[in-house]
Amino acid sequence: MDYDTFIISIKNDSPPNEFPAPELAMWHALNDNWNSAHHVAQSINNDIGSWIHAYLHRIEGDLSNATYWYQRANRPLYQGSQKDEAEEIIRFILTI
Repeated sequence: MDYDTFIISIKNDSPPNEFPAPELAMWHALNDNWNSAHHVAQSINNDIGSWIHAYLHRIEGDLSNATYWYQRANRPLYQGSQKDEAEEIIRFILTI
């Protein structure tokens, strides 16, 4: 799947069945379903999961918690917009 196809999928009522956890978490995040996105992100036990987790806490406005998760992801606190970070995360996870 490429980025544009992912973005188009957000208009659907439910995510594609074949989505791995990182894509699923971001699909929920971009559909303003923070709780589902957070639940999925918590199940991803690697740097990508920590990055998504950080992004979600940044959306929530909990920067201290976000900072903790950025550190777990080995990434600095993102300085750009939430939209730009979401795009960066999605583009990254679609390449792995």
